[in-house]
Amino acid sequence: MTRFGDVQSRQGVWHLRIEGKREKIRYIPLAIAAQRLITAYLAAAKHGDETDGPLFRPVKNNTTKTLAKALHQSSVWDMIRLSTVQIGIAGTTPRLGVHAMRATAATNALEHGADIAKVQEWLGHADISTTRLYDKRGSRPEDSPTLKVRYER
Repeated sequence: MTRFGDVQSRQGVWHLRIEGKREKIRYIPLAIAAQRLITAYLAAAKHGDETDGPLFRPVKNNTTKTLAKALHQSSVWDMIRLSTVQIGIAGTTPRLGVHAMRATAATNALEHGADIAKVQEWLGHADISTTRLYDKRGSRPEDSPTLKVRYER
């Protein structure tokens, strides 16, 4: 569960505190767009002063009426499914899950020029060979050596 206190300013940049495998702690910089969305969410949710509480909470709770608990995992997946419908990608992937989204983010970062060592650190991989599994840049058909061959007559 992400707590409000997990969003921290480090050297003037917002970071998200992540606890990975074997309780390893990493601080991941938040994109400017994510910062804006979290700021807008906190202004609307009106729980930004409660630094020990969960960051993302339900907007209503018909059962217990309490909103001071973490957003339920099924609610998060409901929002993700709704978003896939809204952006037109629903049903285009056999299995949308946390790992698929993580892999997509890593692949996207690499395709847009991120250094593979930085992506390794970002993902928390101990070995860069694991990160290379996400690197699809060499498998693009337009980069194949076959298409680089020139035949002279």
